[in-house]
Amino acid sequence: MQIIETDLLILGSGIAGCSAALAALEKGASIVLATRAQDLQESNTYYAQGGIIYRGINDSEELFVSDFQTAGKGICSPRALKQLWNEGPRIVEKVLIHKLQVPFDKSSDGEFHLTKEAAHSIPRILHVADYTGKGIEEKLAEIIQKNPRALILTGMTGLDLLTFAHNSKNRLDIYNPPTCFGAFLFDQKKNEVMAVKAKATILATGGLGELYQHTTNPHGSRGDGYAMAYRIGARLMHMEYIQFHPTALYIPHGERFLISEAVRGEGGRLLNVNGEPFMKEYHSLGDLAPRDIVAQSILTEMLKTKSECVFLDISFKDSAWIKERFPAIYEKCLSSGLDITRNPIPVVPAAHYSCGGIAVDLDGRTNIQRLWAVGEVSCTGVHGANRLASSSLLEGLVWGTKAGENCAEILKFPFSFPEIDPWEYETEELDPDLILQDWMTIRQTMWNYVGLIRTPKRFERAERILTELQVEVERFYAHSQLSDDLIGLRHGIQTALLVLHAAKLNRDRISSFLEKGSFGLNRISK
Repeated sequence: MQIIETDLLILGSGIAGCSAALAALEKGASIVLATRAQDLQESNTYYAQGGIIYRGINDSEELFVSDFQTAGKGICSPRALKQLWNEGPRIVEKVLIHKLQVPFDKSSDGEFHLTKEAAHSIPRILHVADYTGKGIEEKLAEIIQKNPRALILTGMTGLDLLTFAHNSKNRLDIYNPPTCFGAFLFDQKKNEVMAVKAKATILATGGLGELYQHTTNPHGSRGDGYAMAYRIGARLMHMEYIQFHPTALYIPHGERFLISEAVRGEGGRLLNVNGEPFMKEYHSLGDLAPRDIVAQSILTEMLKTKSECVFLDISFKDSAWIKERFPAIYEKCLSSGLDITRNPIPVVPAAHYSCGGIAVDLDGRTNIQRLWAVGEVSCTGVHGANRLASSSLLEGLVWGTKAGENCAEILKFPFSFPEIDPWEYETEELDPDLILQDWMTIRQTMWNYVGLIRTPKRFERAERILTELQVEVERFYAHSQLSDDLIGLRHGIQTALLVLHAAKLNRDRISSFLEKGSFGLNRISK
C-alpha cells in the first residue's frame, strides 16, 4: 500500500478547501489536496451562480446580523456572525479582489455592482454575471496548481479518516485523546487504496444533495465527509436543516438546474400554473421571502393547483439586459428549448444546501484533535436553520482561510505518525444494479419522508426503510470489490440516517404552515 506523508491533507477542492490550501501554502506548509472529481475545479463552488456577500452602502453589523437571524430562524451563532461581519470583507478584498483579481461585475461608474437577493435588507452581493462560483474557482485552482508545495490528487475518494484509536498498530494508543492523522483514499483509476498521513487534516467535502430525488448539487454530493467524521466520533449538529432551493429548472425527466435567487432579486415573479402571482399570500416579502418559506409556498401552491411546477417570470425585462445579467441561465434554458426573454421558467424546489454538519469553532476546529472542517460539510453556526442567500461562498472563504492559517500554526509543534496496518481488499464482484437500486431507495425515501414535508409517521417509515438498507449496504461493502459508487453508497446511507435522526430529535414543532404563516423547512408537522 502506498503511503504519503505530508503537513496538511485537504479533502475537497471548492472555495473552502482551496482557500485553506492557499492560506496554508502562504505560511510555508506542504499540502496534499485530494478530490474525488477528475478535475480540480469540479465542485459545488464551480456551479454557484448568485454571488458572495460583501458589504453594502450604509450597511451595518446590526442589519447584517438581523438578516441572517431572520433567515436562520433566530438560531444563528452570534459569535460566528460577528466573525463573518468583521473578517468577511477584509478577506474578500485581500484574497479575491487583490490577490486573485476575480472579475466581479462593475457598474458604469467603475464601482462594484452590488445586487440584492432574497431576505437581504440592502444590496450587498458581489457577482460575476450569474456564474460567480466559476469565476472564483478558476482563479483559486490556477494559483494552487502553480505552487510546488501542493500535491494535487484527483479521482481520489475518501474511504475513512485515520485515527490513533482506530488505525495505530500500537493498541495502547486507544487511550490517547481522539486524534486524526490523515485518511485512506481510494484511487479510482488504479482501484487501489493509499494512505495519506498528515499532521493536520481538513474536511472540505461539500454537501449531501444527492440523498434527495431532486437536487441542484453536482454528482458526488453524497455526504462523504459527514459519514467519515461521524465514524471517528466527531460531533455533528443541525443535520436536519436541509435547505431546498425554491427554483430549480423543471424539465420532465431532465436534470435539475439551479435558477439563481438573483433572478427574483432582480424583479423576477413567481406565478402559478394559471399565471397568477401567489407569494404575497404566504409572506409579506412576497417573492423575496426567505428561501425556506418560498420553497414551502411553491410546494403548497403546486398541491393546491395540482401542477408539476410553478413558473418564474423575468421576461418582462429588457431582452439584452437578461442575456447580459444571466448568461448561463439563458443559455441553459435555451438548450432545453426555453427562451427566458419570451417565456417564464418552469421551476420546482430541490435539495440545495446542508445548513448543519460537523461542529466547528471560529477556526474550523472539530472536537477531534488535528481535524478541521470547512465549507458546507461543517457547521459554523452561521446559517442556523436556513441559509441566507449568497452566504455560503463567504463562509467557505472565511473559515477556509482561518483553518489554513490555524493548521500552519499547529504544524510548528512536533508530531509523530503511528504505524498502520495495510488495507485488506475483498474480491467479490460488484453488482452495479444493486447499487443503483439502493440509491433510488435512499433518494425516494428522503424526498418523500424527510424532505419538505415532515411528520412523525413519515419518519417512522423512513427509519424502517433506511435502517434495514444500511444493514444490507454494510454487508455488501464488507465483501465486495471497492469502487467510488460503493464507497459513496456506504457514506450516503449513513448520512441519510444522520439527517433522519436529527430531524426526529428536533424540539421545534409547529402545527401548520398555513396557521403560522412561516414554516421552517425542518420543523415537524404534528
